[in-house]
Amino acid sequence: MYEPTLLSQIVNPDNLNQAYKQVMKNKGAAGVDDMPITALKAHLSLHKDMLIHQIQQREYKPRPVKRVEIPKANGGVRLLGIPTVTDRFIQQAIAQVLTPIFDKQFHENSYGFRPKRYAEMAILQSLENMNDGYEWLVDIDLERFFDTVHHDRLMNIVARTVKDGDVISLVRKFLVSGVMIQDEYQETIIGTPQGGNLSPLLSNVMLNELDKELASRDLRFVRYTDDCIIFVKSDMAARRVMRSVSKFIEETLGLIVNVTKSKVRKPEDEETKFLGFGFYYDWQDRLYKARPHKLSLQELKFKLKRLTRRAWGISTKHRVAKINSLLRGWVNYFRIGKMQKRLKQLDANIRMGLRICIRKQWKAPRNRRKNLMLGLSHYEAYKYSYTSKSYDRVAYSWILTTQRLAKFVLLSVTEHYSNIHV
Repeated sequence: MYEPTLLSQIVNPDNLNQAYKQVMKNKGAAGVDDMPITALKAHLSLHKDMLIHQIQQREYKPRPVKRVEIPKANGGVRLLGIPTVTDRFIQQAIAQVLTPIFDKQFHENSYGFRPKRYAEMAILQSLENMNDGYEWLVDIDLERFFDTVHHDRLMNIVARTVKDGDVISLVRKFLVSGVMIQDEYQETIIGTPQGGNLSPLLSNVMLNELDKELASRDLRFVRYTDDCIIFVKSDMAARRVMRSVSKFIEETLGLIVNVTKSKVRKPEDEETKFLGFGFYYDWQDRLYKARPHKLSLQELKFKLKRLTRRAWGISTKHRVAKINSLLRGWVNYFRIGKMQKRLKQLDANIRMGLRICIRKQWKAPRNRRKNLMLGLSHYEAYKYSYTSKSYDRVAYSWILTTQRLAKFVLLSVTEHYSNIHV
């Protein structure tokens, strides 16, 4: 009986159609060819047969990824590699076929970028370990993981499972496709670009070797892509595990351990941060619990500050829609954490920032008076339309009340959190 090869499964019309839908759903920026996501359908209608032929004949050559710097709240940047839309489409088709094959091999304590697994499960498992008495955390930080993966080691691990040489060749081509940095091409001798559709799967394939090593030592651990915490019961055991596991990572996997950030910590330490969460001990319930880390809050405030820039000339309705989308996603992610008090202050800060933006839009006194008359008397509207107070002073005043903001349907994070808190 004929058994289709992996490559034939990748270029199967049903698989390609599913890959197209997923790429369109993910959206994303254009790559080095500047082709937008909206042009993919027309491009494939003209060139799909040629792409399939090139892939089957090992003639397909991926384009270099586009280097993009994403600003962080702490002032640094996160480096991403954006493939072209066509390359994302092909990578997605590959990932859809390989993921079910490799996922069967992955450890149950690996939660990142796997079907039906997500960060909340990793946090709950971490809390279970802590509350079982494993109160010492070995936090091993991998330095620039996506930029330091050794291609030969990675492909050797892939080849243990994938026996189709055509697929092996295609995956390697994406690894060595190169990167464009300010119109200058650079080879990628090592690393897998963070931002490609294949990168999450390949990172799990590599770090599954670490999972198997930790499991063979009967250690409790939780891993989400390159974020891994090992749980032990004593300081001495934690330091011993730190030394031996770091040695395995560097000598066997060929990765780099960041000795500055890798630490032995207690859950309640301020520096302890896992997937955006911090931990604390609830003396009343005598349990460890989770909450958003202070750096996660700072990052949220940084994004909100960008959305409430006075100089951003957009309508209040559009601005509020962007704010609501950000807040809803953030609260949904951190819903298992305790953060009621912090959200109340956050609500107040958001309203104040939005009031400043609204006040600035009412530039002419005539326009201010027209808008203020919606909630004030004619005399008061006239008086406050000519006020010399600063934007901040007016934003804090009663002129722009919370009730007036309600017409823009601004989301209250406090209420949203109360409704979904588990």
